[in-house]
Amino acid sequence: MPLIKLQVATSVPEEKKTAIVGAASKVVADAMGKPETYVMAILDDCGVAALGGTVCPAAFVDIRGIGGVDGARNASVSKGICDLLQQELGIEPDKVYLNFIDIPAANWGWKGSTFG
Repeated sequence: MPLIKLQVATSVPEEKKTAIVGAASKVVADAMGKPETYVMAILDDCGVAALGGTVCPAAFVDIRGIGGVDGARNASVSKGICDLLQQELGIEPDKVYLNFIDIPAANWGWKGSTFG
């Protein structure tokens, strides 16, 4: 049930997309202590962003989960994802914003029901 949605303002070659979502999924599962079988990873290459008034390669990363969202885990996810985006897409860590949201189990649906 963790979700990581990467919105990147740079062009991502098709052959890299699978590798990036796979690596992001693993970072989240490992850091949050959740089975990777429950992780959903989404990559959206939206093309253009401005940060600090300058158009540049950048990323917004939304991480959501039921539990597993706390200071130490968030820092681990942040480092892993920033490293991944820098290595794979050349997006510098200071051009990445990450948002962490802890969702109550009753507010997360799956398979026609909720986790709560």
